[in-house]
Amino acid sequence: MRYQVIVRLLLAGLFAGALLEFAQSSREATLAVRILDAATGQPTPVRVRLQNETGERPKVRGAVAVSESAIPIPRQAIAVMFGQSDQAQGYAIQPDGSFYVDGAFDVRLPPGTYTLAISKGFEYLRETQAIDLKPATAVKREYKMRRWMDMPARGWYSADDHIHLRRSPADNHAIAQWLAAEDVHVGNLLRMGDFWQTFFAQYAFGERGRYTEAGRLLSPGQEEPRTPEIGHTISLGASDFVRMQPDYYSYDKLFDRVHQLGGVTGFAHQAMSFNGYRGMALNTLRGKTDFLELAQFCVPEGPLAVQHYYQFLDMGFKLTALAGSDFPWCGLGPQYGFTEPQFAQIGNARFYAYTGGALTFEHYMAALKAGHTFVTTGPILFLTVNGKMPGDTVDVPSGGKLKISAEAYGNSGQVPLRSVEIVGHGKVLARSEGKDAAHLALDLELPVDRGIWIAAKCDAGQGQVAHTTPVYVTVNGGGFQNVAAMRRNLDVAEGYLKEVEQDLANPPNSLDRQAPRHRAQLERQIAEARTQLKSMATR
Repeated sequence: MRYQVIVRLLLAGLFAGALLEFAQSSREATLAVRILDAATGQPTPVRVRLQNETGERPKVRGAVAVSESAIPIPRQAIAVMFGQSDQAQGYAIQPDGSFYVDGAFDVRLPPGTYTLAISKGFEYLRETQAIDLKPATAVKREYKMRRWMDMPARGWYSADDHIHLRRSPADNHAIAQWLAAEDVHVGNLLRMGDFWQTFFAQYAFGERGRYTEAGRLLSPGQEEPRTPEIGHTISLGASDFVRMQPDYYSYDKLFDRVHQLGGVTGFAHQAMSFNGYRGMALNTLRGKTDFLELAQFCVPEGPLAVQHYYQFLDMGFKLTALAGSDFPWCGLGPQYGFTEPQFAQIGNARFYAYTGGALTFEHYMAALKAGHTFVTTGPILFLTVNGKMPGDTVDVPSGGKLKISAEAYGNSGQVPLRSVEIVGHGKVLARSEGKDAAHLALDLELPVDRGIWIAAKCDAGQGQVAHTTPVYVTVNGGGFQNVAAMRRNLDVAEGYLKEVEQDLANPPNSLDRQAPRHRAQLERQIAEARTQLKSMATR
């Protein structure tokens, strides 16, 4: 008899629960949203953030796309498995609770007031609206995404040089939609390595590994090699993956091979973290690198950390400015003035490359190799020197004059401009300020009798900055190095080399620090870098 009572109670509880669930579902409202591109009138991929009055939004546990809050995940959410170091940490929902959809979604929600935020990268105006849902109602909303800037029409295309997603051919369409939702045209998907292993496998490199769809390009690359002693590196556009584990600390040999395979090489994280500046002293001094990842939300000094960029430019080395998100790692936080964490997001730091026409892989790589780029976390920035663009070289006679123009574009409600500067050899040559401006411009006529590099820089709203690759100005065919700062920069670079020697002399007890096992490789590179420093000191 006791068991019968227990069974009846259980059945009654289940029935009561079912009745409660039915009662709640019968009160739920349906929200159906459609999003169009205002210019084309067609559905467009976007990023959506939906939250209730208490701030709840969809959450995930591991890679399982289930909700732990009152807000379910829409069935139209575009899913790709992601996580740090190949861990399954997310799927259909982004780290901040946002989700991507291709122009439409619908969801059943408890009655209440909700905030709907829709975005599409930097060039489109965001849409944010409060929606009041009454019990048992069906609400439809349509939104049109409008541009405040159209960079492809000007021949410029946005790119993220640093995305980590494990990829098979079946993932290409969904990843391309993620890029489209952030209005990123080129996503560089990096296989990542360390001394022991690699992560974020790409199914192929070269042409077989590239994927194009609706004006978006997925291109495989690598963040490899990576060491805590001499930095993390990035290589883009090579026709194959390059890994030299037995010779792991000979970055120069890997860079040479990447160049043979048609790619470009550089250092990640502004060379600030993981002692990347040491790697630059070993390799940039010997002409092995092409770029520096200049903008990123990974280091406290960011998102624009120019210390090492300016140092090596001043020493006379051309370095193209690139930028990337390092998804799924880096987001905005208190160090950038935000009171609560802002989670990792593809394209939160990006660069623009000028192709002058249609976007193809060949045109994109040509722009990278020519240095026709600027980096940004929001503003749009243009620079010309005697009509030439970033990455170009301008040669003038001694006493000649430069006509320099810098223009910054923003949006007073979304990217409020504060200042634009013309920078030469790291010093501000001219500056224009504004308050929540949409456009700032500078014109400067500058006489020169020595070479100089000229760049433009812009500051806008919270965490919003931009910086161009320089125009390199030479006089009578000479160099553009900063002669006045050369002695100091040579001493600083020598200090970086001594830091590597100190690591070799005092081996740490750590599995990820393998430099002592590669002593001969590093000592060879140190000697070659010192030879270069001595040569520069006598010029």
